Amino acid sequence: MILNNVTDYDHGISAIDAEYCRPGLAAIHLIVEGSTAALVDTGTSFSVPGVMEILCQRNIAPESVSYIFLTHIHLDHAGGAGEFMCRFPNASLVVHPRAARHMVDPTRLIESAMVVYGEAKFKRMYGRIYPVKASRIIEASDNFSINMSGRSLLFLDTPGHARHHYCIFDETSRSFFTGDTFGVSYREFDVGGMEFVFPTTTPVQFDPVAAHISLDRIMSYDPQYAFLTHYSRIGNLIYHASVMHDLIDAYVAIATKNYNQGSGRHVSLARELGELLLQRIKVHGCTLPQKKICELLNMDVNLNARGLESWLELTNK
Repeated sequence: MILNNVTDYDHGISAIDAEYCRPGLAAIHLIVEGSTAALVDTGTSFSVPGVMEILCQRNIAPESVSYIFLTHIHLDHAGGAGEFMCRFPNASLVVHPRAARHMVDPTRLIESAMVVYGEAKFKRMYGRIYPVKASRIIEASDNFSINMSGRSLLFLDTPGHARHHYCIFDETSRSFFTGDTFGVSYREFDVGGMEFVFPTTTPVQFDPVAAHISLDRIMSYDPQYAFLTHYSRIGNLIYHASVMHDLIDAYVAIATKNYNQGSGRHVSLARELGELLLQRIKVHGCTLPQKKICELLNMDVNLNARGLESWLELTNK
């Protein structure tokens, strides 16, 4: 059921639109189990009012939110965490061990994002980033588990998109909350119930070998669904995992081909990535106008090109 900017699934899971850049771009997942609740990823500080209103509508008191789970700390996933922690007095922030110190002191997160976006755009996209007290942070190492009112949640270290990334296996729904490890899938590209999924290589820690391994590890649990931050639940996971593996290799081939393009490398990379995804989306059967498809892909294509450039520089030092 879709109500305003909320999509409700079974097993107490809902996707709340983070209101990040455009509708349907980023989801904050709400898990409700008994008298407790948790958020998976937080969007930005601009996401906070909408989420608080939805919790109020559902009679979920701020004191009932026990956890905020950050799959990783790119700011479209974690920018609102500090403010949410102020709103949820009983909540613990659960992060990858590599991420904890950056939530206590987000200076480097802010500086890195400003390099990518520029100061003015950064402020428009992310607003203010608030620190979190170290005493309220739980570090989720590989195979860490949490019992949330009898609901078992297992945390797996899943690098590839970022080294500070985990995915959460929810035994109740037999599903994973995958952040960006299982890629991006916008609902506008769905055709007859089949989703279109593609990798995201946002700067600066893309690692194709690790990305392949993390995908295989997720699939080893035979999950029913994956809940992606961009955007929410997908099925057909055996098929999509195969496509993801293929596209990761295709991204790497495009990046390697363009390594020596000099000052024109970014433009060339972005053009070829865009052409690849446009062709795959058309084969998928999407009938949206090409202009609309390109608009929906534009931000991802440019970020993916920048991430691939970072990977090229690192691997060719």
